[in-house]
Amino acid sequence: MSETNGSIHILGFAGSLRKKSFNHALLRAAEELLPDNTTMETFDISPIPLYNGDVETVGFPEPVQLFRTKIAAADALLIVTPEYNYSMPGVLKNAIDWASRPPQQPFFGKPLGIMGVGGRAGTSRSQYHLRQTAVFLNMFPINRPEVLVAYSPEKFDANGNLIDEPTRKIMHEHLVALTDWANRIGK
Repeated sequence: MSETNGSIHILGFAGSLRKKSFNHALLRAAEELLPDNTTMETFDISPIPLYNGDVETVGFPEPVQLFRTKIAAADALLIVTPEYNYSMPGVLKNAIDWASRPPQQPFFGKPLGIMGVGGRAGTSRSQYHLRQTAVFLNMFPINRPEVLVAYSPEKFDANGNLIDEPTRKIMHEHLVALTDWANRIGK
C-alpha cells in the first residue's frame, strides 16, 4: 500500500461522551499515526441533542448543522466506537441519524474507517452494526486491516496515551488504507 497519492482530510469522531474514554484515546492516537499528506479534524458529538422530528421541522440545531457541514467537507471519515450491548452506542447512532436527515445527506459516498476499543472482542459487534448503517447511507468502509482493540489497561498509560506498539502499527496501516481508499474513489 502506498502512503498516499494526494492530500486527504479526515473527519474523526468517537461514539463516547466520556472525555477520558479509551475510544477518545484511540481517536487521539489516530491523529498521531496519520500517513503523509493526511490531516484529521475531530468532532465532539456531545452537544448534539436527541433526535426529535418536531425539532427538525423547525430546522437543524446548530451542533447538528455544524456536524453535517464538517462531514460534507471531509474527504473521508473515521468513526471510533465503543460497544454497548453488542451494538454501537445510542449517542453515536443518534448523531448519525441527525446528520443523515435530508436534504443532501452528507455521508453519501464517503470513504469510512472504523476503529474501537472495548471488551474481549474489541468492538467487533458494534463495528458490524456500524457497517450495516454505512450500507444504507452509501458510505464505503475499508475492510482491512480491522482495528478491533480488546480492552486491556496496559495498552494505555496513566494519561490515556496508547502505548501498545502492535495496536499503533495496525492503526497506522488502517489509516494508510483509508487514505489510499479516499484517493482511489475520489475526493
